[in-house]
Amino acid sequence: MSRFPVRRRSAAEALSAAATRRRTAPELRNPPLDYAYDGSFEGLLTVVFQVYDRKAAPNSIQPLGAVQVGLFAQPVQVDTDETAAARVWDGLLRYMDKEARTRLFHAFLSEVPDRELLIFRYADAAMRAGRDIAENYADDNVRRIQRLAQQMYREKHRMEAFVRFEKTSDGLFHATIEPDFDVLPLIAAHFTKRYADQRWLIFDRRRHYGLYYDLHRTDIVQFDADTAPQRRAAVSATVLDEREPLFQLLWQSYFDHVNIPERKNIKLHRRHMPLRYWKYLSEKQPREQPFQPINNKRPVQPGGPALAAGGEAQG
Repeated sequence: MSRFPVRRRSAAEALSAAATRRRTAPELRNPPLDYAYDGSFEGLLTVVFQVYDRKAAPNSIQPLGAVQVGLFAQPVQVDTDETAAARVWDGLLRYMDKEARTRLFHAFLSEVPDRELLIFRYADAAMRAGRDIAENYADDNVRRIQRLAQQMYREKHRMEAFVRFEKTSDGLFHATIEPDFDVLPLIAAHFTKRYADQRWLIFDRRRHYGLYYDLHRTDIVQFDADTAPQRRAAVSATVLDEREPLFQLLWQSYFDHVNIPERKNIKLHRRHMPLRYWKYLSEKQPREQPFQPINNKRPVQPGGPALAAGGEAQG
């Protein structure tokens, strides 16, 4: 008989252990398939659900508009199922924390050509390991997801800093952007909180959709190619508020006067404010009137009285 007492687990501890037990992903023993989906993130999660339901690994996962059909195989078209997508999204938390799961969404927004397979391989590896693999940098999928998440983070913060609104005649504040990645879903909360007292629209010219805030909620709005706002100058010439040119002139004047020519460093400036953003920045547009520095310094006259630190002349 053992001299040491045996500690028995309580019913609550047993239930907790059972709840946190992680099941590994099922074996994908059927022949691989090509999958096609509608291009949405929910659609991709539905494809992941179908992969394990069919037990058939993906040869490829392609949006419907970009499907490349093979000679002998037709892709399996997967219709988006929000219930299945939510089940997959919630189930990922058994194998990774929320931050790691969010990185998968950011990788999807990066729009890299093979992002669907990359996300699937990362999720599949985590499920087969039965744990979070975010620190396993020996895995190429982990490194790529981490790198894409960092690029998205930088682009998100640049958009939050570089968006310039113009007021239209009906009181709407409009801004056009053209980011490298699809960052509108990531900046919506920032602008909704910061500009909660005004109506605004941020339009992504490259992807033909935008965010619209109506003082109550922020919605995604779609534009056709024919009706979408074009260049910044075209919008300004037709619908700008009559005071907007003055606001831009004041902003440009402020920018010019806080600038210190002696400390100009173009290389550093372009690193923090890349050239591709300049066409949408008010301070980078041609000046309607040349910049004149403020002439508020009195020259020291030869032989004149010197000013002491306190401002009084020394006699």
